Amino acid sequence: MEGYLIDALLVAGWLVAIALVIIGLAGSVLPALPGTPIILAGLVLIAWMNGFEAVGIQTLVWLSALTILSILLDFIATAEGARRFGAGRAAILGATVGLLVGMFFGLPGMLLGPFAGAMLGHWLGEASINASFRAGVGASIGVLVGTFVKLLISVIMIVWFVVAWLTS
Repeated sequence: MEGYLIDALLVAGWLVAIALVIIGLAGSVLPALPGTPIILAGLVLIAWMNGFEAVGIQTLVWLSALTILSILLDFIATAEGARRFGAGRAAILGATVGLLVGMFFGLPGMLLGPFAGAMLGHWLGEASINASFRAGVGASIGVLVGTFVKLLISVIMIVWFVVAWLTS
């Protein structure tokens, strides 16, 4: 009986770990979920269930560094995209609010929300409509670049883990 319980717990652990990786991968493109930290949690769970034999602590430290890098680059890309197109603080705040509101309207909302928020924020800050439009474009480009970087780092993390697992 004890052996069945251990087997059931092991299967449940694997299912949870794989679900975390899949949810994390989705979170790389969905702003409501912290993608790379969720992926890291799933990968750490897999390594732990294997007693850190196939994937060691050193690999997990590097994957943690990639997770932190992903979070930093996401913030930097959004702010820098908006800044390069002339956006001020009000536009960047507007883009953030637009992204949060937009995520309730699916992919179109996630693309248009930052644009509309940055444009409105910049315009309310007494900017011209042309400058506000440019701020909106910059914020949207920043969000897209940040999302692409998160997705790329997420895939790198998963591939790195699989290669480390298979070459152990």
